[in-house]
Amino acid sequence: METILEVKNVSKTYQNKQGEVLALENVNFRIKKGEFVSLIGPSGCGKSTLLSIISGLEEKTSGEIYIENEKIEGISPKIGYMLQRDCLLEWRTIWSNSLFGLEVKGTMKEENKAYVEDLLKKYHLYEFKDKYPSELSGGMRQRAALIRTLAIKPKILLLDEAFSALDYQTRIMVTNDIYSILRKENITALIVTHDISEAISMSDRVLVLSKRPGTIKDIHKIDFEIEGRNPINCRESPKFSKYFNTIWKELGVHAE
Repeated sequence: METILEVKNVSKTYQNKQGEVLALENVNFRIKKGEFVSLIGPSGCGKSTLLSIISGLEEKTSGEIYIENEKIEGISPKIGYMLQRDCLLEWRTIWSNSLFGLEVKGTMKEENKAYVEDLLKKYHLYEFKDKYPSELSGGMRQRAALIRTLAIKPKILLLDEAFSALDYQTRIMVTNDIYSILRKENITALIVTHDISEAISMSDRVLVLSKRPGTIKDIHKIDFEIEGRNPINCRESPKFSKYFNTIWKELGVHAE
């Protein structure tokens, strides 16, 4: 598979009252097209900062970001970003929310609107298209937020603790749901999470960041050898606890 994202020697230094703080140091990794990769590490190691740098929302101090072998500076239209909150606009219907990204980009073409309509139908939200976010469950809201992001046809989807606001049971069901959608749409995904179980059950690889300054400490290839793999059946696999224990020991008790 071809490399779709390359992070090369990325470092980030902050200024505070005490002077310079090195948050990230020489971070290097590649993600292949269609991969689902999780980024975990101790609290304060720079996970979300790294995601913000990749998205172009935050400047790096040094290093390079490449998408499809093209060096990226600033915000790229090839990247979609989902945050912890779904950020749906409460005064707009689900249909109107789903089109918001197209409005912002100025690409409200009939073919793009048809694509959004197809996504809503495919993922069981079309019958709710005239409802408002407050009328939907937490899981349905996250699905609507994902469809809004997919509407702009990103090459890579970044998820920053995208499921952490949900209760435990809903979170498991939503991760299963989102995983299925991303696989069907062949979307490459990079997710920041503090949940080791979530990272293992969803990912092809788990990247472990060291404590600050964050750098890639280890990379774990995840392979459950399950036909029709999904996050729920991965959690039931005998391999799950082995992956969990390995990564848990690597992170230590301060993993968040």
